[in-house]
Amino acid sequence: MTQASEQRSDSAVEFRDVLIIGAGLSGINAAYRVHERNPGLSYAILERRENIGGTWDLFRYPGVRSDSDIYTLSYPYRPWEGERSIADGGDIRQYLVDTAREFGIDKNIRHGVHVLRADFDRTVDRWTVDATVDGTPVTYSSRFLYLCTGYYDYDGGYTPDFPGIDDFAGTVVHPQQWPENLDYTGKKVVVIGSGATAITLIPTMSRDAEHVTMLQRSPTYITVLPLVDKNAQRLRKVLPAKLAHRVIRQKNAGVALGFYLFCRRFPDRARKLLRGLATRILPEGYDVDKHFNPTYNPWDQRLCVIPDADLFRAIKSGKADVVTDHIDHFDSAGIALTSGQHLDADIVVTATGLQVLAFGGIDLSIDGAELKPNEKFLYRGRMLEEVPNFAWSLGYTNASWTLRADVTAKSVAELIHYMDKHGYTHAYPDRGGQTLPEVPALDLQSGYIQRAIDELPKSSTARPWTFRQNVLLDNIDARRDKITESMQFGTAKVGSGVSSR
Repeated sequence: MTQASEQRSDSAVEFRDVLIIGAGLSGINAAYRVHERNPGLSYAILERRENIGGTWDLFRYPGVRSDSDIYTLSYPYRPWEGERSIADGGDIRQYLVDTAREFGIDKNIRHGVHVLRADFDRTVDRWTVDATVDGTPVTYSSRFLYLCTGYYDYDGGYTPDFPGIDDFAGTVVHPQQWPENLDYTGKKVVVIGSGATAITLIPTMSRDAEHVTMLQRSPTYITVLPLVDKNAQRLRKVLPAKLAHRVIRQKNAGVALGFYLFCRRFPDRARKLLRGLATRILPEGYDVDKHFNPTYNPWDQRLCVIPDADLFRAIKSGKADVVTDHIDHFDSAGIALTSGQHLDADIVVTATGLQVLAFGGIDLSIDGAELKPNEKFLYRGRMLEEVPNFAWSLGYTNASWTLRADVTAKSVAELIHYMDKHGYTHAYPDRGGQTLPEVPALDLQSGYIQRAIDELPKSSTARPWTFRQNVLLDNIDARRDKITESMQFGTAKVGSGVSSR
């Protein structure tokens, strides 16, 4: 790695030692960790949107919130100061804005930059990044490229091709494109879907709508967390803020991991536990087995969280209900189901899932040759084999995204430091021709994952090529793993007018 002041490409708008793509949870954290470990190196964040926040700036539907507790979703170096343990989307967005401002990260963000492609030139060990700003082509250059783009398409969610949907006289909206002026007061609303988005929308909309129906093809496992963690509040009163935050964060991460492992090891007991929770809160005689007892095992798909049982309470109040059925077709007044039932609706919300988009849809290449990520193995869940000076932030699916994003950020920052210290201008993972057993990188049966499974990089059961869903083991490994394991280091083939330290 080299000092930015020592080189600048005449054809580039801007050169930085590290280019981070995305100013959401991962990108802000990546900037903090890279600068913390490498204060002498320069970085910039390229963000397509005009605001900080990523996911939390994109989603603006009613009640949007995290389904992970905020103590593990927030950063370990900046304590969460709010009261709620399940935070609203707006509060999370503000937390990111405040974090970026506090650490000067906001000064290094370039907004409105839509990155299209990136090519690595091995002769000079440099990434050239092509983008547009307001439709005008621009070029950036860097030694290291760090993608913090998440894993789904920001341009649009997934909506099945429902028969007759054009005949519907009401309003159809996908949560990812929620209109600011949508008035659902006194309206009949049908929310199609049973994932995290649907169960977030329904309690909030039911307060003002005439009635809200969740229409699902099959149930989802749901558990309950307190909106305000009283134990956390007690700790915050008696401990310094940073220490309390660290204790709460570690405790919550451990509890979440423990429950996940319990579900995977003892699925029948976990099913009974979750079913019993729903039975205790829902109205007496409610058909829990039909609506909240899936056929698959807990954590085959992501487990959904409801704070203070708000969804169950909305159902109990009569303002919301659940229908488990299949859509036959839309008509002008609503939705006709295969059972013969008809759901009248003024508004239909298609909370039918995301479209997975690895690497933010950026076309990657090396020396002009197309790079196909799905043909590459993931190295420690953050780099691609044989791709120099490149990292990808991918969070946990069974815990807060930030927990793994931070492990990745610290490891990437350490790698950059190692390269700089030893005068290396490139580094990449190399399995040395070893044949590896293949497993999916994301081990979930959720529809949005399965639709894109062939587009994602490969993973393995053999370390360091495994992408594990275990925050405890990942943190242990991060402390003991050798930075040189299965890595190749070197210097550029020819000089580029830049001196290395």
